Amino acid sequence: MTLGKPSPGKTSEECAARVMDTIPLLMRFIRADMRANSAASLSIPQLRSLAFLNRSPNASLSDLAEHLGVTCATASATTERLVQRDLVQRIDDPQERRRVLLNLTQEGKDQLKQSQDQTRTHIADLLEGLTPEQVSHIEEGLALLKNVFEQTEIKREQR
Repeated sequence: MTLGKPSPGKTSEECAARVMDTIPLLMRFIRADMRANSAASLSIPQLRSLAFLNRSPNASLSDLAEHLGVTCATASATTERLVQRDLVQRIDDPQERRRVLLNLTQEGKDQLKQSQDQTRTHIADLLEGLTPEQVSHIEEGLALLKNVFEQTEIKREQR
């Protein structure tokens, strides 16, 4: 497997098009692999919920719904299934009685970690066929992308 050398003079528009072509493909792979590796037979929305709650402890139901791109009722149903399986814990917000805070249980953290670890190993196996130089190029590109989008997120949060 070889990576084409970047052409000098590529525009940011061409790069953006490549990002938009590549990231969804990568995310489909990750989601399918995590779903296949899920020992608890979790759905993609359930896995996404666990990952979000791992990154955002004490998130509200509306926070989760916004992340999943669904209604609060749908997020509530997803959460209820996770609560019944002892993967998520609901806690009444002590400062706002109508609000519920969501957190992963230890079992939820373990399930998520197991699925992520197996997918990470699968991706590493796929990257084994690349040269060290190619892996380095991927690392550099990902670091640049992460930095750009972290800065965008910081600016959005400051508004």
